[in-house]
Amino acid sequence: MAEYKRRSVEKAIIMALRDLGGSASRKAIRKAIADNEYDGLTYDQVYATKEGKTGTYSPFLFDFNFGIRNLRSVQYIEEPHRNQDIVLTKAGENDDLTNYPSLEQKKEIRAYWDKKDKERAERNKNKHIEKSGDESTGPEDQEDTKDLNWKNQLITQLMKFDPSKFESFSRLLITKMGVVIDKDRGIVRSGDHGIDGFGYFTSDEFRTSRVAIQCKRYTKGAVSEPEIDKFKGVMDSFNAEYGIFITTNYFTDRARKKATQGNNTVTLIDGQTLAELVEKYQLHITPVNTYALDDYYFDLK
Repeated sequence: MAEYKRRSVEKAIIMALRDLGGSASRKAIRKAIADNEYDGLTYDQVYATKEGKTGTYSPFLFDFNFGIRNLRSVQYIEEPHRNQDIVLTKAGENDDLTNYPSLEQKKEIRAYWDKKDKERAERNKNKHIEKSGDESTGPEDQEDTKDLNWKNQLITQLMKFDPSKFESFSRLLITKMGVVIDKDRGIVRSGDHGIDGFGYFTSDEFRTSRVAIQCKRYTKGAVSEPEIDKFKGVMDSFNAEYGIFITTNYFTDRARKKATQGNNTVTLIDGQTLAELVEKYQLHITPVNTYALDDYYFDLK
């Protein structure tokens, strides 16, 4: 895995937003960048964390949050607001990114940060934000970091599970998602038939579908196309109408394409999506009740 090195990620943000329809949450933008490897960024680089002097941090998040501000300074996105989507402007939707940032855009970015530095100095803040922008984290940025940290800790712990416990965890999650595990065929050891669970899902239209479940506790590398192809073959032997493939890591682009081909589609749940589902269903986690201030308190004018 190539270690993440500090860099500009503005192009990747714009590419993700364009493919997401021009408006998306910060979390969705990062997921799209990781899944599609925009501008050469990989899944591992987007979600990697490091230990620093003040605790665990995400190198990519520094550049991501810095990039959001840079894109606003050149009018490629609308003014960001807390807990709201990032929205492209017409320029952000249509401009050619080949020569981004242009000389003129570099001047606009520099002017933006010079103004921010002057405003901070006037407010006599204790924390100084260097011109590099490394410390340019606001309250929402800090929340993103905290969210990423506990989810990465969760994924790390799941990777330490033995195969039996991970399969049991996966079936518990799938049950929370509305799949009823077949008591006779629902617990099938992967060494026997190549799946880790079987059950039924009834939609709002009362249509019941047969569901096959596969779990891969990967610590390195991604789930590749042959793994999906093999799973689809096993699904056929169980007469399953669709499948759910869970991994602690991520899927290659070819694997994701294979999952949607043919009649039997496969829902892919990677490590970050897995953490999102654990949060959604409150699965063996303890909520920390707190409050987040809205923009009113951060507009000092």
